[in-house]
Amino acid sequence: MKWTRERDRKPPYIRFFLGARKTGSTRELQPAMKRHRVKPPAGVKNSPHKLYHILIGGPEMSLDWRSINEKSVVGIITAVALGALAGSVVLLGAPQGARSQPPTGDAPADAIAEAQTPKEAPMERPEQKKTAHDLSDVFNPSNALPTSEALFDQQDRGQMLGFDFYRDPLGAMKPGMTFEDFFKAGVANKPKAMATQRKLLESRYNLEPKLDPAVKMSRGKPIAVGPTAKLPAGMKWEALDKLSPAEIRERDIFPYKALPHPAQGGGLGGQVFPKMEIKMFPRLERYDIEFDLPEAFLPEFPPAMFLQNRPELGDVSRGEVVSINNYYRLFKDILTPVQLDGLRLLVTPFPQEEFNPTNDRKTAQPSLGVTCLDCHTNGHTSGAFHINPDTRPEQRRMRLDTVSLRGLFNQHIHGSKRSLRSVEDFTEFEQRSAYFNGDEIHAIKKGMNILDRIQVTHMAQMQNMFDFPPAPKLTVTGKLDPAKATAGEIEGEKLFFGKAQCSTCHPAPTYLDNQMHDLHVERFLKNEAGDGPIKAFTLRGIKDSPPYLHDGRLLTLEDTVEFFNLVLELKLTPKEKTDLVDFMRQL
Repeated sequence: MKWTRERDRKPPYIRFFLGARKTGSTRELQPAMKRHRVKPPAGVKNSPHKLYHILIGGPEMSLDWRSINEKSVVGIITAVALGALAGSVVLLGAPQGARSQPPTGDAPADAIAEAQTPKEAPMERPEQKKTAHDLSDVFNPSNALPTSEALFDQQDRGQMLGFDFYRDPLGAMKPGMTFEDFFKAGVANKPKAMATQRKLLESRYNLEPKLDPAVKMSRGKPIAVGPTAKLPAGMKWEALDKLSPAEIRERDIFPYKALPHPAQGGGLGGQVFPKMEIKMFPRLERYDIEFDLPEAFLPEFPPAMFLQNRPELGDVSRGEVVSINNYYRLFKDILTPVQLDGLRLLVTPFPQEEFNPTNDRKTAQPSLGVTCLDCHTNGHTSGAFHINPDTRPEQRRMRLDTVSLRGLFNQHIHGSKRSLRSVEDFTEFEQRSAYFNGDEIHAIKKGMNILDRIQVTHMAQMQNMFDFPPAPKLTVTGKLDPAKATAGEIEGEKLFFGKAQCSTCHPAPTYLDNQMHDLHVERFLKNEAGDGPIKAFTLRGIKDSPPYLHDGRLLTLEDTVEFFNLVLELKLTPKEKTDLVDFMRQL
């Protein structure tokens, strides 16, 4: 057997584990463990079979590990490491299907979290112990001796007692504030901040989701049905439609005001990830705030992933969140080497305003940062939000929902406000400043990532592979196939390209015009400035991408139709609104 010959060329300790893994035999376990000085834990000395299962992760993993002494722990870890190495050697000879299987376990490992989390080590060596010098206050900057005694007669005794940008966190109210000051204040204020945001959301929306029994997203998540917006007591949508923008503004009853970030004041804002994503990747949790919208109004997690270079494969995610842990296993036989390297960079963490290794962060522990696909999960979106980097002062900035990268190959401008003309430019800008709230100074402080243009092009090539989901009722021109569509969907299509004026900004076949448009929503708003021009986004696959509009204020497609019915003064009937939604669900 070829396997046997290859095994026999390995060192004895590798052959031992290969043999055990291959045959399930435990006859060699005790002598081999003794030979390699691996001491078995108490309770398994006379049970080689049990020890074998402990080492390879078999069904008898119920041992009470508290009974293992320190030397045993070291030995068992050594044995497990050898077993893991042997397992990788065995996999080299395994069938293709077996090699592509994901690792088993209750929760997937997160290589990024492993890399940024130090391990506890026993205090065994004298150099590990803290000395009196280590614990002294000699390191306090105020105790530093001056270069000249004459400085004592100068202002502030020669010290710099004001703000030091590199030392003081963003939003510090006084010089010398520490991470502990911010952390304690953020944790203490979190319940109030989230209660305030929850009260605002409940005053605007019915947050109890109504799910469509038939219509699903690409991987099966039910679609939430609206409208969810609350109208004033006694007001109906039909009555609201009849009011002019000036009347709605004067009475302050516009139902779709800007959705704010829950912690924008004080120069905070920043990226916030959904709870469903934090459950898988706890490194994305902030100590000061949490995600505010219910999960029913968010995209799938994990979302489906489609590639325009392999459309026949359909969803290539295989039900996994693509990350540094699995990207190579999933895509080594699907992507080109250039695309695969681009994907590697898209799942590699880089420092960001709130997620970084400095004291100026919003995570309890120092962080390596976030990855592009932490927000744009599987080339789509998790629904994570932040605030736009393009506007000042702080109160003029707006919340931004993460846009999907599906169909990026057809987009000519990038960014809600910036109108960057290539995805390469956008990628570089994200790394140099947009990750840091449009501030390259903070980027330098927290870890500016200057990517080589070759790497940028690799990332861009991968992003240009992300495709729209299949739309079986559309023809190659992006219009409905009458033989497949319902009567309501056909009527909705007529409205989309006619009375509803949707195609003005969203023409077929990609339902994108690569332009920026200003809806002048401030016509309806009493105390809000409006948004100005915003890039139009594609409507292909739109049912997979709630919530809607740039800040996520429209929780459902029904809310979206009601919003544009008011803003464009369309005077749609209830039946027309329903037909329009039915059509957009087919995109």
